[in-house]
Amino acid sequence: MAAAPLHSVRNIVLVHGAFADGSSWSPVIERLTAMGYHVTAVQNPMTSLSDDVLATERVLRRQHGDVLLVGHSWAGAVITQAGNASHVKGLVYLSALVPDSGESAADLLERLRAPMTGLAPDADGLVWLDDPAQFHHVMAADLSAKKARLLTAVQQPIAAACFAGKIEHAAWHDKPSWYLLTTDDHALALPVQQAIAHQIGATTVSIRSSHLSLVSHPDVVARLIDRAARESGR
Repeated sequence: MAAAPLHSVRNIVLVHGAFADGSSWSPVIERLTAMGYHVTAVQNPMTSLSDDVLATERVLRRQHGDVLLVGHSWAGAVITQAGNASHVKGLVYLSALVPDSGESAADLLERLRAPMTGLAPDADGLVWLDDPAQFHHVMAADLSAKKARLLTAVQQPIAAACFAGKIEHAAWHDKPSWYLLTTDDHALALPVQQAIAHQIGATTVSIRSSHLSLVSHPDVVARLIDRAARESGR
């Protein structure tokens, strides 16, 4: 295994979004590990913003040295709060929801005139995406139907209450950020992503990808994370 690049942040913590789990990062983990990084994927309970932040903070406390924190989709909100930890040196967002201080993910989408539609919670307050055809269209249109079925089988529901949790202080105000724009995204429209990236002053990279870029384009995602780790370590 290679050594992490000189002067880069060595520890990478990856946080998954809704309808997925930590295993969704496996192709990216393989690549980052080969580059010499120490990589850990959080397993979010997705029961509330505070619960997911706590799960991420527990992983952050296990890291020795500086950290680059990466969040996909819903996890953009999670890392925006958890990223206030002093040893987090940068934030990478993949087609992510990134609220401001005092704002929830739902507030953000309302402000950007892009309220969530189409997925209603069940009697337990959970939102599911467990129909393979729907999962394929919404999350993974650039993957095969077979791969989408496998991802659907391990999808995890998210509590609707997650989207109401408010950020106390948005870490992107104080730390550098990068944002991967996914131009063929059926889950979070490109104009919404662009507005978010502009709001937070992120360095942006665009890719023709579905929402699940970490699965369909792991090389691009790993290169962006590597770049952010190097620039955060300067």
